[in-house]
Amino acid sequence: MNSPKSVAAVLLSSERKEVLLIKRRDVPVWVLPGGGIDPGELPERAIEREVLEETGFTVKVARLVGDYLPINRLSKRTHLYECIPLLHRAPYPSPGGKDMERGIGKLAPNKETLAVAFFSIYQLPPMPPPYLEWIQDALLNAPPVQKKLLSISYKNLIKNLILHPILVLRFLLARIGCAINSN
Repeated sequence: MNSPKSVAAVLLSSERKEVLLIKRRDVPVWVLPGGGIDPGELPERAIEREVLEETGFTVKVARLVGDYLPINRLSKRTHLYECIPLLHRAPYPSPGGKDMERGIGKLAPNKETLAVAFFSIYQLPPMPPPYLEWIQDALLNAPPVQKKLLSISYKNLIKNLILHPILVLRFLLARIGCAINSN
């Protein structure tokens, strides 16, 4: 079987009641940090690099949550990791406005990221598939799963094109390398 092409990270609070999400610039939706694996790069190093680039947080891999297999050309084989912070330094905001202690470096949204915040696992913002499923898999704290990415389908793409045409068009443009970055 071919190796994974992308990685994603779940960073949970120590109580496992909050999860770190990023708001993308190209398609302004909340998602887990992650991205592509560079040629010759190990998936574990790729996720550490991606989290640092997208959030400014330095992390280490705690465990592999799952290996997710595409069913079409809309997605890539993805390894999902649970990651933990390396440092304990500064307060970072939650969407509710109160500061919470987070030990993970310096909050640093970049050219790919509009915002970074912790959300209660009971009050997550709307997210495209499969992020909610991935968060649920991480919360199980079970051995790694291997699943097909059934939620990323052409049927769901058409449904979301009707419900959210601008977001889907921005997603499709980003997939072909024509990202539109929001301010």
